[in-house]
Amino acid sequence: MRITYYLLLALYFTTTSFTGCKTDEKPQIVTSPTKGDVEVFVTTANKSMLFTSIPLKFSTKPNMNIETTITMNAAVRFQDIDGFGAAISGSSAYNLLKMTQANRTKLLKETFDPVSGMGYSYIRISIGCSDFSLDEFTYCDKPGIENFALHELDKRDLFPILREILAINPTVKIMASPWTPPRWMKVNNLTELKPYNSWTGGQLNPAYYQDYAIYFVKYIQEMKKEGFDIESITIQNEPLHKGNSASLYMTWQEQATFIKNALGPKFATAGLKTKIIVYDHNFNYDNIQDQISYPVKLYADPEAAKYVDGAAFHAYGGDKSEMLNVRNAFPNKNLYFTEMSIGSWNYTFDGDLMWFMRELGIGTLNNYNKAVIVWNFMLDEKGEPNRPGGCTTCYGAVDISTKDYATLDRKSHFYLIGHLSKAISPAAVRIGTSGFQASGLYYTAVENTDGTYGVVMQNDTDKSMKITLADALHSFPFTIPAKSVVSYRWKK
Repeated sequence: MRITYYLLLALYFTTTSFTGCKTDEKPQIVTSPTKGDVEVFVTTANKSMLFTSIPLKFSTKPNMNIETTITMNAAVRFQDIDGFGAAISGSSAYNLLKMTQANRTKLLKETFDPVSGMGYSYIRISIGCSDFSLDEFTYCDKPGIENFALHELDKRDLFPILREILAINPTVKIMASPWTPPRWMKVNNLTELKPYNSWTGGQLNPAYYQDYAIYFVKYIQEMKKEGFDIESITIQNEPLHKGNSASLYMTWQEQATFIKNALGPKFATAGLKTKIIVYDHNFNYDNIQDQISYPVKLYADPEAAKYVDGAAFHAYGGDKSEMLNVRNAFPNKNLYFTEMSIGSWNYTFDGDLMWFMRELGIGTLNNYNKAVIVWNFMLDEKGEPNRPGGCTTCYGAVDISTKDYATLDRKSHFYLIGHLSKAISPAAVRIGTSGFQASGLYYTAVENTDGTYGVVMQNDTDKSMKITLADALHSFPFTIPAKSVVSYRWKK
């Protein structure tokens, strides 16, 4: 991830009279109570409520609050959802293993259990090291692709944690991203093609495109042998960022050539179903002019595009609207949000809670995004372990004290992903709504595969707001606290 934090975590203060838009579609409400209740979870910016459960009954009276009613419309359908979660970096795994087994199991169940916990459903891991690893490494540091082997640090730290997570929630998806290829595959630039024996920067030598494609294939196959199905890979973490502790500069032109001439055919020959995701960087393409619209330009090459599932984005620069731009250009390609960190540079619980949910939670989902993954799950109170040249001021979604490896500080990211996960299960479909709208009120709605509706809502104003949620049969009123995030789930 980038150390520089481009986006402002400014709070959005707007006063409103809460006189919503009228609609001709008046829901028909059943007046008899329905068994099942509504699951409601609330987190407030002032921390007075932290993922607090408030079970509700459906209303037993006709809905008289039509002007402030939001009605589900499952006939209008948008993208399906893959899931929500956090990166399990090498550092996260290391810190988790410092906990007692009982404490770790309790936290992982709280996080990943879809019934008794939040139900996180998607995690991101690094292929080789990242800037949050115990050392720099790839899986083939000795020249020659025949020397490929999974690294001992991953076997020691990452794999046990992945197994514990999958034991709690076997359906958790895994996305894998490299921060760098093996150094022997790198050159200083594509003109001089001089060997570049550095973890940081450089470009992939075209002479090793086939070997690097085999590297990905071997990785997926070897992880499968360990019991880990890799749902998706991105070709390069932050391909336009040369300065991370482990990194590679890789333009859209290079990715397109690598995919169509090496990676795509190698995946096809090996029969791999793992999704290939391109880009994996900022909304604004780091303002590099010939890289603007990176995924769109790559998709314009049909020989590369036929192997590609979609594109991934980070939010250290630019705006979520870029997702909609890419989707409008190529509606058949998927979108993923794969990284955002918090840190000492600008973090407050209240500021991030409001900004993140508005922009990267509800905001990206309403721009056709399929997944939200934050960076990264657990660090200690000093932001460690980390690598020199990487981020030394980052926080985890959960920070753990090195004094006892038991005291936890759950940051806003932890609750934000929990709210998305609790209301929206994998394979849910985002649906339409009609009715009430107000300044500072944001929401997205889905139909889950278990026959429930899920809604994630945010009140980004200084006053509480009374709304009613309804479907064709049920309604229920709820007063959303000022500056809060709320998740709802109920049977149709």
